[in-house]
Amino acid sequence: MKYNEIRKAVFIRRLNRFSAEVDIDGVIELVHVKNTGRLRELLLNGAEVILERASNPDRKTRYSLIGVYKGKEIVNIDSQAPNAAAYEAVKDGRIKELGLPDMVKREVKYGNSRFDLYYEKEGIKGFVEVKGVTLDVNGTARFPDAPTERGAKHVRELIKAHNEGYECSVLFVIQMKNITAFEPNYDTDPDFAKALYEAQRAGVNILAYDCITDECSMAIDSGIEVKIHSI
Repeated sequence: MKYNEIRKAVFIRRLNRFSAEVDIDGVIELVHVKNTGRLRELLLNGAEVILERASNPDRKTRYSLIGVYKGKEIVNIDSQAPNAAAYEAVKDGRIKELGLPDMVKREVKYGNSRFDLYYEKEGIKGFVEVKGVTLDVNGTARFPDAPTERGAKHVRELIKAHNEGYECSVLFVIQMKNITAFEPNYDTDPDFAKALYEAQRAGVNILAYDCITDECSMAIDSGIEVKIHSI
């Protein structure tokens, strides 16, 4: 997935979940933050960030904050990017565990949930729930960086769908490179970690892929080792 009209800025401070102040060529500007997670290890005063100009000229903020430099690497923080990148990768057969589907749809309702992707292949019907990951702890990606009741609910709905005959997967899209493994964030959200362990035991695929990121795009790249244990 790609962005238009990108520019760099310097991060100053986050005002709330949705907005922050940045320095654009010496001018302080209010920008929209496209991620409601904490991002405390990324959104630091003085960090170099990447902005995308809004397509709507009447919007209150002219720019959205979509990426942060971590050393020489870019961490994409756009919470909408993982779904778009996952759709492209699944449709093109780049998620090897899923093969090449005959068709893929986005945002399909099942029970009390709406899963991110639905696909069909060779008589098999499947769902994929996509989770974007921005937290890196010494080379291990972790999710979530804040408690998510909704996330655990979706995982348990996948177990139900799997038991009813669907092929089901949770796909963690790690929005950066240089990651060696993925694991749930046991300390921050033990219930989500428990749900993920239950799902793995039930036969739901737990997948993690890193991404190639630059200032203008993000694309799913390589599979990453998943580490899950009971708690």
